[in-house]
Amino acid sequence: MHSFGYRLNALLTFVVTILALMCAMASLSDNLNAPSPSAEIQIMNINWFQKQPQGNDEVSLTMNISADLQSLFSWNTKQVFIFVAAEYETSKNSLNQVSLWDAIIPAKEHAKFWIHTSNKYRFVDQGHNLRGKQFNLTLHWRVMPKTGKMFANKIVMTGYGLPEEYR
Repeated sequence: MHSFGYRLNALLTFVVTILALMCAMASLSDNLNAPSPSAEIQIMNINWFQKQPQGNDEVSLTMNISADLQSLFSWNTKQVFIFVAAEYETSKNSLNQVSLWDAIIPAKEHAKFWIHTSNKYRFVDQGHNLRGKQFNLTLHWRVMPKTGKMFANKIVMTGYGLPEEYR
């Protein structure tokens, strides 16, 4: 007959194989979820628009952010990381991204929200390229699953602009 160690090894190998198979099935089943999130961002006020002593442009915005991200949650979702970025072009760079605000949504119950906030992080351009600049506000998200691959996507909102003069 087989020894106790051999039997224990066979049992543990079987259990680990079943757990790995269940994790793979869980990860693949998450691909069947077709999320349809929605979001809207309104700029309520430009608090200040100034040139810093180093010559860089800086902007402070007050925004209303409303979003319904509940469809991003499935049984396999641990949390969702979201952030709002201002995206614009300059002669130096084809894409400039400045993160303005972020949050972690821990559960589906918190995924439908409305918030009135100023930018959490400084909106600074390296140079003086923001006067009269058109830009997009983009809501990015990263879905962090309990098991499997993390995925990301975004909603781009266009039509925002900064004034021609500092204030």
